[in-house]
Amino acid sequence: MDRKNFKIEICANSAESCVAAQAGGADRVELCASIPEGGTTPSYGEIVMAREAITIGLNVIIRPRGGDFLYSPREIGAMLKDIEMCRKVGADGLVFGVLSPDGTVDKAAMRELMQAAGGLPVTFHRAFDHTADPFAALEDIISLGCARILTSGQQPSAEKGIPLLAELVRRAAGRIIIMPGCGIRENNIAGIAVRTGAHEFHFSAREQVISGMVYRNGDVCMGADCDEFVRDVTTASKVRRTIGQLTGK
Repeated sequence: MDRKNFKIEICANSAESCVAAQAGGADRVELCASIPEGGTTPSYGEIVMAREAITIGLNVIIRPRGGDFLYSPREIGAMLKDIEMCRKVGADGLVFGVLSPDGTVDKAAMRELMQAAGGLPVTFHRAFDHTADPFAALEDIISLGCARILTSGQQPSAEKGIPLLAELVRRAAGRIIIMPGCGIRENNIAGIAVRTGAHEFHFSAREQVISGMVYRNGDVCMGADCDEFVRDVTTASKVRRTIGQLTGK
């Protein structure tokens, strides 16, 4: 498959991971904090450092917390402030999604956020996978002017969501980009591409890195994960290998 026919977005958890994504051949990154929670808005400093470090596209997730996608007025206010900040520091795109209690797209809140985006391309993220009717949500998101939808096909992984992903690509008919994400790896990306007809893919390509700390107090945990001395970062080699599996090179 021809590399020119595909766009690769890396879900990056740091400026360091953004640099690795670019070195591995990615077209764009989605910069997030708190990836174990599904991604939240990264800090101002992380966004600035990423922007200074890479020349490929920089999309930033606008998500004030983990959990559901039903936001209070104050949370929407925080999202508006984060959008303003991202525009000022040179983000190329934004990633957000808001739902109503009944599982429909909250079009009023989305319009407010879209207006604040000021024309930057917007990806409606995996809030889509929590919508009650994916085909109605597809049409709502298209009507709002979003550039793409990031989705696993309402399944735990994009591989399991292939039937819905393929139908979304068919129904979108070029009006919006359907970008599969979640669980995309070297061993399945080519098959997902063939079976869905999608041309953009979202994955993290992370590998474990061992801390350089020599002294370690193993009795103290700083969070839910008690292994403070291992972290996951995107590696250029894994990005490159995964793209290679897609293109056969």
